[in-house]
Amino acid sequence: MGVRLAFSSAYHPQTNGAAERANQGLEQYIRCFTTQQQDNWSELLPWAEYARNNVVNETTGHSPFSAIYVFFPLALPLQFTEQAIPALDDHLTQLQEIWRQIRENMERNVAVQKRKADRHRLQAPSYNVGDRVWLSTRNVKLRVPSMKMAPRFIGPYKIICRINPVAYALALPKHLRMHNVFHTSLLKPLLCNRYTRVVPPPPPIQVDGESEYEVRRVLDSRLCRGALQYLVDWVGYGPEDRSWIPASDISASRLVRAFHASHPDRPGGRPAARPVGRPVASRGEGGTVTLGASSPTCVLEGSMSDAAR
Repeated sequence: MGVRLAFSSAYHPQTNGAAERANQGLEQYIRCFTTQQQDNWSELLPWAEYARNNVVNETTGHSPFSAIYVFFPLALPLQFTEQAIPALDDHLTQLQEIWRQIRENMERNVAVQKRKADRHRLQAPSYNVGDRVWLSTRNVKLRVPSMKMAPRFIGPYKIICRINPVAYALALPKHLRMHNVFHTSLLKPLLCNRYTRVVPPPPPIQVDGESEYEVRRVLDSRLCRGALQYLVDWVGYGPEDRSWIPASDISASRLVRAFHASHPDRPGGRPAARPVGRPVASRGEGGTVTLGASSPTCVLEGSMSDAAR
Protein backbone atom coordinates (compact mmCIF):
# COMPACT_ATOMS: atom_id res chain seq x y z
CA MET A 1 0.00 0.00 0.00
CA GLY A 2 3.00 2.30 -0.26
CA VAL A 3 3.55 2.59 3.50
CA ARG A 4 6.83 4.21 4.54
CA LEU A 5 8.42 4.77 7.93
CA ALA A 6 8.45 8.30 9.38
CA PHE A 7 10.57 8.48 12.53
CA SER A 8 9.58 11.12 15.06
CA SER A 9 12.10 13.39 16.75
CA ALA A 10 12.41 13.97 20.48
CA TYR A 11 9.73 16.09 22.16
CA HIS A 12 7.75 16.41 18.91
CA PRO A 13 4.93 13.82 19.11
CA GLN A 14 2.90 15.09 16.14
CA THR A 15 4.34 12.37 13.89
CA ASN A 16 2.83 9.64 16.09
CA GLY A 17 -0.52 11.36 16.57
CA ALA A 18 -2.55 8.74 14.68
CA ALA A 19 -1.44 5.94 17.00
CA GLU A 20 -2.09 8.07 20.09
CA ARG A 21 -5.60 8.86 18.82
CA ALA A 22 -6.32 5.17 18.21
CA ASN A 23 -5.20 4.35 21.74
CA GLN A 24 -7.64 6.93 23.12
CA GLY A 25 -10.52 5.11 21.43
CA LEU A 26 -9.48 1.78 22.94
CA GLU A 27 -9.14 3.36 26.38
CA GLN A 28 -12.64 4.82 26.10
CA TYR A 29 -14.09 1.40 25.20
CA ILE A 30 -12.38 -0.32 28.14
CA ARG A 31 -13.42 2.47 30.51
CA CYS A 32 -17.09 1.87 29.65
CA PHE A 33 -17.09 -1.91 30.15
CA THR A 34 -14.55 -2.60 32.88
CA THR A 35 -15.69 -3.54 36.39
CA GLN A 36 -15.59 -1.28 39.42
CA GLN A 37 -12.39 -2.99 40.55
CA GLN A 38 -10.89 -2.56 37.04
CA ASP A 39 -9.48 -6.08 37.17
CA ASN A 40 -10.90 -7.43 33.89
CA TRP A 41 -9.53 -4.89 31.42
CA SER A 42 -7.18 -7.43 29.83
CA GLU A 43 -10.15 -9.68 29.01
CA LEU A 44 -11.78 -6.79 27.12
CA LEU A 45 -8.84 -6.21 24.78
CA PRO A 46 -9.89 -8.82 22.14
CA TRP A 47 -13.41 -7.35 22.01
CA ALA A 48 -12.02 -3.82 21.83
CA GLU A 49 -9.78 -4.86 18.95
CA TYR A 50 -12.73 -6.54 17.20
CA ALA A 51 -14.87 -3.41 17.54
CA ARG A 52 -12.04 -1.12 16.45
CA ASN A 53 -11.32 -3.14 13.32
CA ASN A 54 -15.01 -3.11 12.38
CA VAL A 55 -15.35 0.69 12.38
CA VAL A 56 -15.24 2.48 9.02
CA ASN A 57 -12.32 4.91 8.92
CA GLU A 58 -13.30 8.43 7.91
CA THR A 59 -10.13 8.92 5.87
CA THR A 60 -10.00 5.61 3.99
CA GLY A 61 -13.76 4.99 3.73
CA HIS A 62 -13.24 1.35 4.75
CA SER A 63 -12.84 -0.58 7.97
CA PRO A 64 -9.57 -2.42 8.67
CA PHE A 65 -11.40 -5.74 8.21
CA SER A 66 -12.72 -4.82 4.76
CA ALA A 67 -9.36 -3.37 3.71
CA ILE A 68 -7.55 -6.62 4.52
CA TYR A 69 -10.15 -9.35 3.94
CA VAL A 70 -12.53 -7.56 1.49
CA PHE A 71 -15.55 -8.55 3.62
CA PHE A 72 -16.89 -7.74 7.06
CA PRO A 73 -16.70 -10.44 9.76
CA LEU A 74 -19.80 -12.38 10.68
CA ALA A 75 -22.21 -10.56 12.95
CA LEU A 76 -22.84 -11.73 16.50
CA PRO A 77 -24.90 -13.80 17.12
CA LEU A 78 -24.01 -15.84 14.04
CA GLN A 79 -26.57 -15.96 11.27
CA PHE A 80 -25.94 -18.88 8.94
CA THR A 81 -27.11 -18.21 5.40
CA GLU A 82 -26.40 -20.00 2.17
CA GLN A 83 -23.80 -18.10 0.18
CA ALA A 84 -21.36 -19.01 -2.52
CA ILE A 85 -17.60 -18.76 -1.96
CA PRO A 86 -16.16 -16.24 -4.48
CA ALA A 87 -13.43 -17.37 -6.81
CA LEU A 88 -9.85 -16.46 -5.94
CA ASP A 89 -9.45 -14.17 -8.95
CA ASP A 90 -12.61 -12.27 -8.05
CA HIS A 91 -11.40 -11.98 -4.47
CA LEU A 92 -8.04 -10.53 -5.54
CA THR A 93 -9.74 -8.12 -7.93
CA GLN A 94 -12.00 -6.82 -5.20
CA LEU A 95 -9.05 -6.54 -2.82
CA GLN A 96 -7.01 -4.50 -5.31
CA GLU A 97 -9.98 -2.23 -5.99
CA ILE A 98 -10.47 -1.58 -2.27
CA TRP A 99 -6.79 -0.81 -1.84
CA ARG A 100 -6.94 1.62 -4.76
CA GLN A 101 -9.91 3.40 -3.19
CA ILE A 102 -8.17 3.52 0.19
CA ARG A 103 -5.01 4.98 -1.36
CA GLU A 104 -6.96 7.66 -3.22
CA ASN A 105 -9.03 8.56 -0.16
CA MET A 106 -5.96 8.78 2.06
CA GLU A 107 -4.04 10.93 -0.43
CA ARG A 108 -7.01 13.26 -0.81
CA ASN A 109 -7.53 13.60 2.95
CA VAL A 110 -3.82 14.06 3.62
CA ALA A 111 -3.73 16.88 1.08
CA VAL A 112 -6.72 18.57 2.73
CA GLN A 113 -5.26 18.20 6.22
CA LYS A 114 -1.88 19.50 5.06
CA ARG A 115 -3.46 22.52 3.40
CA LYS A 116 -5.35 23.40 6.59
CA ALA A 117 -2.33 22.87 8.82
CA ASP A 118 0.01 24.88 6.59
CA ARG A 119 -2.14 27.96 7.08
CA HIS A 120 -0.74 28.24 10.61
CA ARG A 121 2.83 27.14 9.86
CA LEU A 122 5.99 28.88 8.76
CA GLN A 123 8.77 27.50 6.63
CA ALA A 124 11.20 25.59 8.85
CA PRO A 125 14.63 27.25 9.07
CA SER A 126 17.45 25.40 7.38
CA TYR A 127 20.77 24.84 9.16
CA ASN A 128 24.12 23.49 8.06
CA VAL A 129 26.51 21.21 9.91
CA GLY A 130 28.75 23.42 12.03
CA ASP A 131 26.14 26.12 12.66
CA ARG A 132 25.56 27.12 16.27
CA VAL A 133 22.00 27.29 17.60
CA TRP A 134 20.20 27.96 20.85
CA LEU A 135 18.27 25.08 22.45
CA SER A 136 14.88 25.63 24.05
CA THR A 137 14.66 24.74 27.74
CA ARG A 138 11.05 23.60 27.35
CA ASN A 139 12.10 19.97 27.86
CA VAL A 140 15.40 20.50 29.69
CA LYS A 141 15.40 20.06 33.46
CA LEU A 142 17.44 22.93 34.84
CA ARG A 143 18.54 23.09 38.46
CA VAL A 144 16.69 26.32 39.23
CA PRO A 145 14.01 27.08 41.85
CA SER A 146 11.42 28.12 39.25
CA MET A 147 11.32 27.50 35.51
CA LYS A 148 9.27 30.69 35.03
CA MET A 149 12.37 32.78 35.68
CA ALA A 150 14.81 30.37 34.03
CA PRO A 151 16.37 31.18 30.65
CA ARG A 152 14.19 30.21 27.71
CA PHE A 153 17.16 29.02 25.64
CA ILE A 154 20.59 27.62 26.51
CA GLY A 155 23.75 27.19 24.48
CA PRO A 156 24.72 27.90 21.80
CA TYR A 157 25.50 24.36 20.65
CA LYS A 158 27.03 23.19 17.40
CA ILE A 159 25.05 21.15 14.86
CA ILE A 160 26.88 17.91 14.12
CA CYS A 161 24.38 16.14 11.86
CA ARG A 162 21.28 16.86 9.76
CA ILE A 163 18.85 14.00 10.34
CA ASN A 164 16.13 15.33 8.01
CA PRO A 165 14.88 18.79 6.93
CA VAL A 166 13.27 19.40 10.35
CA ALA A 167 15.51 17.50 12.80
CA TYR A 168 19.15 18.10 13.75
CA ALA A 169 21.67 16.49 16.10
CA LEU A 170 23.55 18.81 18.48
CA ALA A 171 26.87 18.47 20.26
CA LEU A 172 25.55 18.58 23.82
CA PRO A 173 27.74 18.57 26.93
CA LYS A 174 27.98 15.22 28.65
CA HIS A 175 26.12 16.29 31.78
CA LEU A 176 22.93 16.92 29.75
CA ARG A 177 21.84 13.29 29.72
CA MET A 178 19.25 13.51 26.95
CA HIS A 179 18.78 12.56 23.33
CA ASN A 180 20.69 15.01 21.14
CA VAL A 181 18.27 15.10 18.16
CA PHE A 182 15.76 17.97 18.24
CA HIS A 183 13.00 19.34 16.04
CA THR A 184 13.57 22.77 14.53
CA SER A 185 10.74 24.16 16.66
CA LEU A 186 13.07 23.75 19.68
CA LEU A 187 16.03 25.49 18.02
CA LYS A 188 16.81 29.14 17.39
CA PRO A 189 19.66 30.36 15.17
CA LEU A 190 22.58 32.22 16.69
CA LEU A 191 22.37 35.67 15.10
CA CYS A 192 25.62 37.62 15.20
CA ASN A 193 26.53 41.15 14.25
CA ARG A 194 29.48 43.39 14.99
CA TYR A 195 28.21 43.94 18.53
CA THR A 196 27.71 40.24 19.31
CA ARG A 197 30.24 38.58 21.57
CA VAL A 198 30.11 34.88 22.32
CA VAL A 199 32.24 34.38 25.43
CA PRO A 200 33.58 30.81 25.71
CA PRO A 201 33.54 29.12 29.14
CA PRO A 202 36.61 30.00 31.20
CA PRO A 203 39.39 27.41 31.45
CA PRO A 204 40.35 25.91 34.81
CA ILE A 205 42.56 27.92 37.16
CA GLN A 206 45.95 26.53 38.07
CA VAL A 207 46.49 26.58 41.84
CA ASP A 208 49.66 24.95 43.14
CA GLY A 209 49.93 23.01 39.90
CA GLU A 210 46.34 21.77 40.10
CA SER A 211 43.36 22.56 37.86
CA GLU A 212 40.42 24.02 39.77
CA TYR A 213 37.20 25.72 38.74
CA GLU A 214 35.83 28.87 40.30
CA VAL A 215 32.61 28.72 42.30
CA ARG A 216 30.24 31.66 42.08
CA ARG A 217 27.92 30.54 44.88
CA VAL A 218 26.40 27.57 46.66
CA LEU A 219 22.69 27.21 45.82
CA ASP A 220 21.42 24.19 47.76
CA SER A 221 22.42 21.15 49.79
CA ARG A 222 21.14 17.61 50.09
CA LEU A 223 21.92 14.19 51.54
CA CYS A 224 22.58 11.57 48.87
CA ARG A 225 23.04 8.06 50.28
CA GLY A 226 24.07 9.56 53.58
CA ALA A 227 26.68 11.90 52.03
CA LEU A 228 26.31 15.68 52.04
CA GLN A 229 26.33 17.38 48.62
CA TYR A 230 26.12 21.00 47.48
CA LEU A 231 24.58 22.41 44.31
CA VAL A 232 27.31 24.63 42.84
CA ASP A 233 26.94 27.54 40.40
CA TRP A 234 30.15 27.97 38.39
CA VAL A 235 31.72 31.26 37.29
CA GLY A 236 31.35 31.67 33.52
CA TYR A 237 28.78 28.87 33.11
CA GLY A 238 25.00 28.93 32.82
CA PRO A 239 22.31 27.28 34.96
CA GLU A 240 22.37 24.18 32.76
CA ASP A 241 25.94 23.51 34.00
CA ARG A 242 25.14 23.54 37.72
CA SER A 243 26.12 20.30 39.40
CA TRP A 244 25.96 18.52 42.74
CA ILE A 245 29.40 18.24 44.35
CA PRO A 246 30.29 16.24 47.48
CA ALA A 247 30.95 18.47 50.47
CA SER A 248 34.41 16.99 50.93
CA ASP A 249 35.38 18.22 47.45
CA ILE A 250 34.55 21.89 48.10
CA SER A 251 37.16 24.20 49.57
CA ALA A 252 34.95 27.31 49.33
CA SER A 253 34.31 27.48 53.06
CA ARG A 254 33.20 31.12 53.02
CA LEU A 255 30.51 30.45 50.41
CA VAL A 256 29.33 27.36 52.29
CA ARG A 257 29.03 29.35 55.52
CA ALA A 258 27.12 32.09 53.70
CA PHE A 259 24.70 29.52 52.28
CA HIS A 260 23.96 27.93 55.66
CA ALA A 261 23.57 31.37 57.25
CA SER A 262 20.81 32.12 54.71
CA HIS A 263 19.32 28.60 54.78
CA PRO A 264 19.77 27.17 58.29
CA ASP A 265 17.15 24.47 57.67
CA ARG A 266 19.05 22.84 54.80
CA PRO A 267 21.16 19.70 55.37
CA GLY A 268 24.69 20.31 56.66
CA GLY A 269 24.78 22.79 59.50
CA ARG A 270 28.47 23.51 59.13
CA PRO A 271 30.97 23.54 56.27
CA ALA A 272 32.70 20.30 55.48
CA ALA A 273 36.33 20.00 56.48
CA ARG A 274 38.88 20.72 53.78
CA PRO A 275 40.37 17.48 52.44
CA VAL A 276 43.99 16.77 53.24
CA GLY A 277 45.03 15.76 49.75
CA ARG A 278 44.70 18.14 46.80
CA PRO A 279 44.73 16.05 43.62
CA VAL A 280 44.50 17.40 40.09
CA ALA A 281 40.94 18.27 39.13
CA SER A 282 39.50 17.77 35.71
CA ARG A 283 36.23 19.08 34.40
CA GLY A 284 34.26 17.76 31.49
CA GLU A 285 32.72 19.92 28.81
CA GLY A 286 29.96 22.14 30.13
CA GLY A 287 31.13 22.49 33.74
CA THR A 288 30.75 19.13 35.44
CA VAL A 289 33.47 17.90 37.76
CA THR A 290 35.10 14.53 37.22
CA LEU A 291 36.36 13.14 40.50
CA GLY A 292 39.79 11.62 40.79
CA ALA A 293 40.17 7.88 41.05
CA SER A 294 41.87 7.81 44.44
CA SER A 295 41.00 11.03 46.25
CA PRO A 296 38.48 13.87 46.07
CA THR A 297 38.68 16.96 43.87
CA CYS A 298 39.18 20.43 45.32
CA VAL A 299 37.02 23.29 44.06
CA LEU A 300 38.11 26.91 44.16
CA GLU A 301 36.04 29.55 45.94
CA GLY A 302 34.73 32.53 44.00
CA SER A 303 36.89 35.01 45.86
CA MET A 304 39.90 32.67 45.73
CA SER A 305 40.62 33.67 49.32
CA ASP A 306 41.11 30.08 50.42
CA ALA A 307 43.45 29.40 47.52
CA ALA A 308 45.53 32.46 48.36
CA ARG A 309 45.94 31.23 51.91
